[in-house]
Amino acid sequence: MAIGAVFDCDGTLLDSMEAWHIVQSDLAKRAGIVSTDELTVELGPMTIPEAGAHLHAKYGVGVDADDVVSMIDEGMLEYYRNHAEPRPGALGFVEALNELGVSCSVASSSPQSYLQAGLARAGFTPYLDAIVSVDDVGASKRDPTVFNQACKLMGTRIDETWGFEDSLYALLTLKRAGYKTVGIYDSDLAGTFDQLAEVADVAVRAFNELDPRTFAE
Repeated sequence: MAIGAVFDCDGTLLDSMEAWHIVQSDLAKRAGIVSTDELTVELGPMTIPEAGAHLHAKYGVGVDADDVVSMIDEGMLEYYRNHAEPRPGALGFVEALNELGVSCSVASSSPQSYLQAGLARAGFTPYLDAIVSVDDVGASKRDPTVFNQACKLMGTRIDETWGFEDSLYALLTLKRAGYKTVGIYDSDLAGTFDQLAEVADVAVRAFNELDPRTFAE
């Protein structure tokens, strides 16, 4: 029976959340507001188009929602193409799973252009059977569709697939959908370690706490 692993990208495989915070801060300045932790939490579950519409409607950023999305794209694509790096231990872990016969994929709230650029630069692409964005399925991670699509493309059953996430709300989605779950702590803004541990089957602060063989059995 095939075993699968679906990974979040930002904050899980890629050490990229700081780049998102920098872009958020820049957008807040353009709107004449202060970028706060509350704003980060507010935007966290949103897709890029949803965030663009929200920032324009609520805070007056840009001339319209599409303009805000263009601002986000400009800053983030430069980061993913030229600066994206894996979280410590993440690349070795995914490579080891691949060697053990575990199918690996990515399900992310980021657009495909970000994912393709960042995952290639950080070295993950050769080990992935699928890369799925919420934009591809038309639903955010509040809904399991993006995870289910990754699972379908890998050819694995949901109950034989592990979901790796740093965000509490996405872990809850995975859990409700029947996936086995791993909480990878990144930031209290995405979910405290205690919150992740309460929901996930396994919770760790770093990839070096995980044994790839455990997930291949």
